[in-house]
Amino acid sequence: MASYFSTLVFITLFLFSSSFFFLTLSQVTSSDESDDDGCDNRWIYIRNLPPRFNLDLLINCSEYPLFDNVCPYLANHGLGQKTHNRSYSWYRSDPMMLELIFHRRVLEYPCLTEDPFSANAVYLPYYASLDALRYLYGPEVNSSAEHGLELFEFLQEDKPGIWNRHMGHDHFLVMARPAWDFSQPLENDPPIWGTSFLELPQFYNVTALTLESRSWPWQEHAVPYPTSFHPPTLELLESWIQRARRSKRTALAMFAGGGGVSATPNIRRSIRNECENNTANSTLYGGYTKLCDLVDCSNGICEHDPIKYMRPMLQASFCLQPPGDTPTRRSTFDGFLAGCIPVFFEDQSAKSQYNWHLPADEFDSFSVSIPKEDVVFKGVKIFDVLRGISRGRIRRMREKVLEMIPRVMYRRHNSSPGLRTKKDAFDVSIEGTLQKIQTRLQELNLAL
Repeated sequence: MASYFSTLVFITLFLFSSSFFFLTLSQVTSSDESDDDGCDNRWIYIRNLPPRFNLDLLINCSEYPLFDNVCPYLANHGLGQKTHNRSYSWYRSDPMMLELIFHRRVLEYPCLTEDPFSANAVYLPYYASLDALRYLYGPEVNSSAEHGLELFEFLQEDKPGIWNRHMGHDHFLVMARPAWDFSQPLENDPPIWGTSFLELPQFYNVTALTLESRSWPWQEHAVPYPTSFHPPTLELLESWIQRARRSKRTALAMFAGGGGVSATPNIRRSIRNECENNTANSTLYGGYTKLCDLVDCSNGICEHDPIKYMRPMLQASFCLQPPGDTPTRRSTFDGFLAGCIPVFFEDQSAKSQYNWHLPADEFDSFSVSIPKEDVVFKGVKIFDVLRGISRGRIRRMREKVLEMIPRVMYRRHNSSPGLRTKKDAFDVSIEGTLQKIQTRLQELNLAL
């Protein structure tokens, strides 16, 4: 009973603080737009959605099907609880809370407007991944083709001129799951995994920021998974980067994850076998005390405990990032924070996904690519490839990784003015979205 009431109090305070902040901010951002030249082509209008599309979805945070109590991850506007009481930058963050994190950050975006018809983009604060749970696991699993229809009906009935101005081409939203989870064909029998939100013709024009995108739909774009690092000040960010720079790298490479125990040939099995063999027959190389470090994260034991994997990442030169159930991994961005050079085994894991945050033409300067087919079927040894990289190149690659930390992390909301001078994952995502919408609208005008 005590647990129930504490959860209820937490949700009540969360909803009140969020609503109060939004009302306060709307008054602050209603100033004369023409006075701010820095906002040219950057104005965003936040669509006022009924609470059933966002805040109401948080009330049952302890009752989501097939999930443990997710209420603790709502703390700090979606950053989660601190890893320990004295922590200023580290939280037990859950990737599915990206929608809350993004919503909170949009509220303090400097170029908000109350006039939807002068906005360059319209943000839909819809918590799509949370709403999707009832279709993915809950009682409406057989009605997954209906996911999104209620939202579209609202957009058509409430101030339809906002949507009709560009038929949704200027709208965007965040979906804190891979796009595959929202891509079930409408006429699929029997049904496959996922809802059909991204397959609805009604939303074909809307830009969707997802944790992982598909390669062909123009409206999808991948943004980084939230890590557990959300610094509030520039000093704390720079202090962490210095720690990662000075960290002694005692292992050539490390892998944090599960899987790899199947008898079927696959890249994770190859990594695990090679890592275990090299650990058992350790040969000192280049000052390393071991060639490989394995961190078993099976059954989700690492998801909300960054200490389990960050310390090994800080002690390794390379972090192996094989695909899992889907090509991308949150671990990729955890590794960046540790100054651990990523090793990718297919382009879909990052190169063809996060080009706003990880420019494809710079990949060779901060990562290593080894085709998974060469490892699994052609006998290429991962550690032979890594041992062939000179120390000088490793140092240059690590510096590049450290340089990119700000743009792949989500800083804490209400951060210091100094930190706001560093573009983080949110800032880069907003810039990319505005450019994507502008380009699309220009194409449409030319077509007309």
